[in-house]
Amino acid sequence: MMDAPPIVKQPATRDAANMPDYSEMRAGFSWDDARAKISGLGDGHLNIAHEAIDRHVAAGHGEQVALRWIAKSGEITDFTYADLQAQTNRFANVLRARGIGKGERVYSLLGRVPELYIAALGTIKAGAVFCPLFSAFGPEPILSRMEIGSASAVVTSARLYKRKLKGIRDNLPELRDVFLIDAQTDDTVELAALMEAAPETFDTEPMDPEDMALLHFTSGTTGKPKGVVHVHEAVVAHNMTGQIALDLHPGDVYWCTADPGWVTGTSYGIIAPLTNRATMIIDEAEFDVERWYSTLEREEVRVWYTAPTAIRMLMKAGSEAAKAHKFPHLRFMASVGEPLNPEAVVWGNETFGMPFHDNWWQTETGGIMIANYASMDVKPGSMGKPLPGIDAGIVEVTETGARELTEPLAMGELALRPGWPSMMRAYLHEQARYDKCFKDGWYLSGDLAMRDADGYFWFVGRSNDLIKSAGHLIGPFEVESALMEHDAVAEVGVIGVPDETSGEIVKAYVALKPGHEASEDLKLELMGHARKKLGPAVAPKEIAFRANLPKTRSGKIMRRLLKARELGLPEGDISTLESDEQ
Repeated sequence: MMDAPPIVKQPATRDAANMPDYSEMRAGFSWDDARAKISGLGDGHLNIAHEAIDRHVAAGHGEQVALRWIAKSGEITDFTYADLQAQTNRFANVLRARGIGKGERVYSLLGRVPELYIAALGTIKAGAVFCPLFSAFGPEPILSRMEIGSASAVVTSARLYKRKLKGIRDNLPELRDVFLIDAQTDDTVELAALMEAAPETFDTEPMDPEDMALLHFTSGTTGKPKGVVHVHEAVVAHNMTGQIALDLHPGDVYWCTADPGWVTGTSYGIIAPLTNRATMIIDEAEFDVERWYSTLEREEVRVWYTAPTAIRMLMKAGSEAAKAHKFPHLRFMASVGEPLNPEAVVWGNETFGMPFHDNWWQTETGGIMIANYASMDVKPGSMGKPLPGIDAGIVEVTETGARELTEPLAMGELALRPGWPSMMRAYLHEQARYDKCFKDGWYLSGDLAMRDADGYFWFVGRSNDLIKSAGHLIGPFEVESALMEHDAVAEVGVIGVPDETSGEIVKAYVALKPGHEASEDLKLELMGHARKKLGPAVAPKEIAFRANLPKTRSGKIMRRLLKARELGLPEGDISTLESDEQ
C-alpha cells in the first residue's frame, strides 16, 4: 500500500454525532435493539412504507416537508409527510382497484420526478414489490429485467413508453397495466385520473418481515442481470445505518444525488432519510457544478450523499467554484458508488472544512456495511470500519473453504458474516448463483481488500480486476489513486494487459482536466510521477489518454469494459453504461 495522506481529524462537533464513540456502540449493539427503534404493525408484522411515512404523521409530524422537488426549470414543489401519506395511499388504492396484489411486481421507468417516489412507497404500502429501472435504459435491458421479475405493472411517461416499452410489450404477457403519468393511449392507463378518483385513506398492508419488498438488478460481466431480492425487514438496517453511517437527525435537510434506478437511490434516497424523518432534496436535473453548489447553499443542506464521479467533476471545476458559495449548515458529506480516492477526501476537507466520508456496500448487502463516521478520524483512501452489528473479515478463498486472514494488510476477499436485516435473500430464480456467494459462514463480496492494524479496511479491487505482473499482485485502485494526485488528471481507469515476459503489465487510461492536453511529454511525466509514488514494479508501463472513461450511471468506471475493448473480447452486459468515447 502506498503512503497514505495524513489522517483527517474530525471537527469538534463529533460529540453531537448519533454515534459519539465507535468502540462503545459496537460493543453494546444488538439488532434486537435496532428493531425496537421501528414501530411495526403488531403481531410481528411491519411495512417499510409505514416506517417511512405513516408513523411520523401519527406522531404529529405531518406538516414537516418530506420531499422538496426541484424541477429542471428550477421550480420547487414541496410534499409534507401528510401529503406523501395521502398520495401513497391513493397509489396503493389504484393498485388494489386494478387487481395488483401482494407480492406482485410494479416497475418504474421514470426520471427523478415526484411520481417515482410516490409509486415506490405506494407499491410497498400495498404489499406489492417495487422494482426501479433507469430511465436511460434501452428496450433490451428493460425487457430482460421485466421478464426476470414477471412485471405486473409499470409506471412511466408517454415519451418513455413510446420510445422504449411499446415495442417490447408483446414479449411481456404478464404485464397488465402501463400507468402513464402524463397521458393516456389506447393500450395504457392515465395515472393522474386514477389518482384523483382514489381515496386518500388506506390501511397499510401488514407484511411478514421476510416478505419481498424490493427487487433490484445488478449487472454481471456475462449473462443476464441478477435480480436481487430484499425484504421488509431491511428497513431495520436502512433506519439504523442512516443514523450511524450518515448521521441523519430528525429534521435534517438531506440530499442524496443518486437516481432510484440503482440501489443507493432507493435505500438512501428514499427509505433511510424518511425513516429518520429528514427532508429530502430531489433534483430532476443532471449534474451541473453551479446548480449543485447553489442547491447546497439555498436549501441549507446538512447531510450530502454523493458519488466519487461527481466529486471528481467538482474537483475538475476547481475549488473557486465552491468558494463562491457559503455552506454554514453543511454538517456531513459522504460518498458511495466506488472507492473514493484519497485526494478527493483531502480536497473536501480543504474546500468545505470537512472530509468526504467514504463507505462500502453492495446491491446484495442492501445497506452500508463499512463506513467512515462523523465521530471517527478519516484515513483518506480507506473505506473505514464495519458498522456496529456487522462482522467483516479478509479471507483466503480456496476450493475447499474460506480461511480468515488476521495479519495486518493481508490481501484477500472482503467477507461478511451473514445475518444482517438488509442482506439479500435471493437472486431471483437463481438459487445456485446465490449459494456461490456463501462459504464457511461468510458472505463473499467479490471485492479484494486489506485491513490495517487499526481496523480500517482498504479497497484493492474486484477479484477479477487484480493484476498479476512479474510475481506482484497489483490492485488497480492504488495505481488510479496515485495518478489522480497529479494536477492534470481528472479520472483514471487501470487494467492489466497480457505481456510475454511479466504475464501482465499495468495500463492506465487517463482523462485530463480542462487546460491540459495529451502529449508524449505528459505521458512520461505521469509515468514518472507514478513510479515515484508506487515504485517501478507497480507503476503503469503504458498510459492511454481518453476524453472520457466508460462508467455506469452509478458512477463506477467499468474496468472490465476497458479490458474487453483492449483485448477485443465480448463486452458483456453494458445496459447500465453511460455514453462514453472509446
